[in-house]
Amino acid sequence: MPSFPARRLLRSSLIDALVGPHGIDSYLELIRPALTVHDARASVQAVRRQTTRSVTLTLRPNAAFQGFRAGQFVRVGVEIDGVRRTRTYSPACSERAEFLELTVTAHPDGLVSRWLRERLAPGAIVHLSQASGSFALPDPRPERLALISGGSGITPVLSMLRTLCEEGFDGELAFVHYAQTRADWLYRLEVEAVAARHRGIRVAYVATREGDGHASPESLRQLIGDLDGATAMVCGPPSLIDGVSAFWPGGLRSETFTPPSLKLALAGERPTAGTIRFQRSGLTAAIASGSLLEQAEIAGLSPEFGCRMGICHTCTCRKTAGAVRDLRTGEVSDEEDEDIQLCVSVPVGDVALEI
Repeated sequence: MPSFPARRLLRSSLIDALVGPHGIDSYLELIRPALTVHDARASVQAVRRQTTRSVTLTLRPNAAFQGFRAGQFVRVGVEIDGVRRTRTYSPACSERAEFLELTVTAHPDGLVSRWLRERLAPGAIVHLSQASGSFALPDPRPERLALISGGSGITPVLSMLRTLCEEGFDGELAFVHYAQTRADWLYRLEVEAVAARHRGIRVAYVATREGDGHASPESLRQLIGDLDGATAMVCGPPSLIDGVSAFWPGGLRSETFTPPSLKLALAGERPTAGTIRFQRSGLTAAIASGSLLEQAEIAGLSPEFGCRMGICHTCTCRKTAGAVRDLRTGEVSDEEDEDIQLCVSVPVGDVALEI
């Protein structure tokens, strides 16, 4: 690893200009793939499987990675059949940890999640973005805090738990995780070990399809006590967030990992009639179901994307004509020559895109 003065020199625009149009990173990666100074990357140190559907990766980031706040996410890129595929994941480790820890739940139709679980091995190199996202521990820290998660939403709140413990947090802290079955419980032993080492932490794991029930004021009060004055950090499916939000008296922050197009389908939304013109490609397609990103992919195009949830803005595209609906808010915009996010937009009648 180059020293700090050397890294500073290698990052300079002068060095990039001197080495040619591809930049210094294209030469450094020939020496070692993770040696780049502009492009954040990480080497895979360990791979373990906590459940039959998940994989936990331990990654060593290079010096280009600038760290994260507990609760934020990073975009991870891997090469699959010669194509770089990018997905968004939240670290589960403390924000002060030397290594990044990511836990990915593989979905039956998930190209990247299945590849990470089945194919990724120690020694491999993955691409990283810098951390993003506003779902993060409040600063200053609340005196009473409830960390509530469902399914794969456990990773950002576990990062919060680990960070708080490393800080010596001495307030009241509850950690509640919901999963469909006990076989789906992630990090249970680790969380219980953390709670055993630190006073004032109460832990509950809930199997919703095995008779444990769902989030309710009564069940959370048994663990947390009076909900008034407590701050909740909730991450999981919309049903969990909506359920907790309905009765939590205040001080709630949340994030969901469910793609907006799925929310739209669950709400029974139907596509409008019309066509989508992909101007750069010269293609025209009839409007179908799904986000504009999904419809562009169906048409044979490959727009850049990251999170597919409207968080990372990687899929931002210029709309030159027509109207679109934002899947997150339901608002319709018919301004010409505006930037939209393909993954959280659906067409409302004819629309033209610079793709």
